[in-house]
Amino acid sequence: MDIINVIIQAVVQGLTEFLPVSSSGHLSVIQHITGYTGDSALILMIVLHLGTLAAVFAAFWKTIWGMIKEFFLTIGDVFTGKFSWSNMNENRRMMFMVIIATLILVPAYLVKDFFTAREGDGDIIFEGLAFMFTAVLLFLSDRCHGVKTGEDMKVKDALTVGLFQCVALFPGVSRSGSTTAAGLFCGLKKSTAVSFAFVLGIPAILGGSVLELGDALKSDVQLDWIALGIGFAVSAIVGFLAIKLVKWLLEKDRFKVFGIYTAVLGVLCVAGGVWENITGAAIASLFGK
Repeated sequence: MDIINVIIQAVVQGLTEFLPVSSSGHLSVIQHITGYTGDSALILMIVLHLGTLAAVFAAFWKTIWGMIKEFFLTIGDVFTGKFSWSNMNENRRMMFMVIIATLILVPAYLVKDFFTAREGDGDIIFEGLAFMFTAVLLFLSDRCHGVKTGEDMKVKDALTVGLFQCVALFPGVSRSGSTTAAGLFCGLKKSTAVSFAFVLGIPAILGGSVLELGDALKSDVQLDWIALGIGFAVSAIVGFLAIKLVKWLLEKDRFKVFGIYTAVLGVLCVAGGVWENITGAAIASLFGK
């Protein structure tokens, strides 16, 4: 693995996993342009995703730990007859909402090839259209100003966010952007929408990485542990900073900046894909690949 290429992809992953612009879409486009594909690219992508997962734990440790404690306290309350659905604190309700929203994703993973087939298919037109879809979500959600906290969340809110997370399996549709937007559409406060969206990403990222890692390790590709370690560290550090940036921009009502970016990127990807189909030449050829 080329270290420079690994660092570039790690920075892109760290930024785009949490900035609402789609990490899978960006990595797919970068690998398409550079011609860096195959099993080694898949393993690198998995490691970079795990790096950003570490960033979520670092940024939301207080919330995550509170939910973990509530999980075990809930079990105790169920067995002692003290459990009440209508009388739960914020961490406990958020825990249940994350579980509900994640369960929606399980059936989608049974047909995950339907979504992931768009990655590495030799065409970036689909990614371009998906970027445009993300832009629409961001423009619309930027107008939302909810007041609901985690303690006010309903099952329908979790179901809505969960459905949007399923759509984000397509490369080019931002998971963080679509789930945050869904939370805002449901009337959640901006801080609550961000926290719920990012914590919700933990089982999705972890589950997806484990499934893909099982397939990747069956290949005969030689692993460059130093390069993978560097990629993990860079994606984690950049991801942590990206989380802080998203929270700040959302509070300042500047979410539409990402909408403009994804709209422009979508147009460029579609234009590049059309050019490749017309000329028969790959963009990677311009870089000697």
